Amino acid sequence: MNKKLLISLAAILLLTGCGTTTLKNGKQVVAKMDGKKITAEALYSELKKQGGYVTLTNMIDEFIVNKEIKTDEDAESYADTQLNSYKDSYQSYGMDFSAALANAGYKSESEFKDVLILDYKKNLATENYVKESVTDDDINEYYKEKIFGDIEAKHILISPNTKDNMSDEEKEEAEAKAKKEAEKIIKKLDNGEDFEKLAKKYSDDKGTASNGGKLTVTYGSVVDEFWDGVNDLKDGEYSKEPVKSQYGYHIIYRVKQKAKPKLSKVKDDIIDKIVDTRINNDSTLQTKALVALREKYNLKISDSVLKKSYNNSIKSALSSATTENSSN
Repeated sequence: MNKKLLISLAAILLLTGCGTTTLKNGKQVVAKMDGKKITAEALYSELKKQGGYVTLTNMIDEFIVNKEIKTDEDAESYADTQLNSYKDSYQSYGMDFSAALANAGYKSESEFKDVLILDYKKNLATENYVKESVTDDDINEYYKEKIFGDIEAKHILISPNTKDNMSDEEKEEAEAKAKKEAEKIIKKLDNGEDFEKLAKKYSDDKGTASNGGKLTVTYGSVVDEFWDGVNDLKDGEYSKEPVKSQYGYHIIYRVKQKAKPKLSKVKDDIIDKIVDTRINNDSTLQTKALVALREKYNLKISDSVLKKSYNNSIKSALSSATTENSSN
């Protein structure tokens, strides 16, 4: 922020000469001392070497993103939520948030909120950029592999009675005991006992035990082990072996699966999920999105020093992010 203010000041001085001394060669003096005068041109030249391209890029992006995306209620809500989160965080550590803003170069919370709104718009611009790359084949593949009809099921959860202060051996014993109890319940089912009554009596999932373990399972709403377990069953079947997950041991009864929703009804959700996945897996996408927007607005940087710094920064951002993505 301070660099931004200084560069802006230098630019203003160059254009207006307000409150400055003019040398015979027409250069504007912004500071002087015994034996030395610093001109606006010299200040500008030095500042652009010290990260001036960052300020220039921020000014460019602020203009473009604000042209592309209006500040709506969602942007305001996002900024307010983020602002309050920062405040709460500083206050929880007994720190003065207003002082922190001032130290960072912000004149007010309102000015900082504008930055948060700009961040929101940059994120949205990135999402829009990625959406343009989503093809019908991408959508159809996701629909085929990851969209399923909801499954009506029942389950009984037996959780091991483990505690953090237990030894590994004690935890293993608790795990074994829970598994054995789940196996006993499966035998009760084999002997014809009622699943819902057993769920009410034995299940450690208090959210479903009271209604006989009934739940509706959707893809992504349960842990993978549970999802795989319920998919391995046919309608009317229950687990013959306990299904282990991070929560303990499940006994699952599959009632029935609803028809898969039509593509037209879930298409927008599919696109959003594909976009989210790509952004989470590729940290270069915001850089690429903003570069594409600058090209759309025919950006040309005439200053050779700033242009070189700008180009190098783009290459560096894409290179380092690509390395990071591959390592993950």
